[in-house]
Amino acid sequence: MTDSTITAVVFGAVTDWSQPLLTYYDHRSGERTELSGATLGNWAAKSANFFVDELGFVPGDEILVDLPEHWQTAAILLGAWWAGARVRFPGTDITGVGTAVTSAERIDAYGDVDELLVASLDPFAMGVRDLPVGVTDFASAVRVHGDQYSPIGAPTGPVLDDEDTATVLATARRAAADDGISAGTRVLTVRPWHDARRVIGNLVAPLAVGASLVTVSHPDEERLSALADTERADLTLR
Repeated sequence: MTDSTITAVVFGAVTDWSQPLLTYYDHRSGERTELSGATLGNWAAKSANFFVDELGFVPGDEILVDLPEHWQTAAILLGAWWAGARVRFPGTDITGVGTAVTSAERIDAYGDVDELLVASLDPFAMGVRDLPVGVTDFASAVRVHGDQYSPIGAPTGPVLDDEDTATVLATARRAAADDGISAGTRVLTVRPWHDARRVIGNLVAPLAVGASLVTVSHPDEERLSALADTERADLTLR
């Protein structure tokens, strides 16, 4: 793979597809979901195929992602970038954005978009029932799509708010170096990544340099040391 997309770089850095690449914890709900490189790649591919085949995405099309830190969020971001999309986040100018993906609780905030998708954020990617007409359950929609993806073209403009692929990757690599992250590092983080700056520094940065990530939502500080031991983390970021 080349540096044509952020996703190509992330999966191009994987050396063992059977090993954990992204492990998600929620200390409030008790969820733990572990995704190998192969599994995360499959979910990203399904997402990209859905965006292209069902929504007709071409490089440069925009998608708003309004979701918390979660393994499904990571798969959606990677799928969107693979499809060549420009990812936007709440708080930026989203005029003209035709597609939004959010949680069931946030549906009313995006009634004006052409395509509104809801991510269940369920540990097993179960769907969301009883959605309003015109709202798509993302988990059910992507599940039927192929788990391999061949890009239709590389984006030439912004891919994350106003930043292009090269800028995002350069910033991510600097962030990884600043945090002491390199290929093979297992990183435990409680840092948020639900806006552009934090997605670059706290999600893309470790994955782009070949590290694996354990990300914890609603962290219980008293449990982090034991969790780092359990996950054999080399580095804990707060």
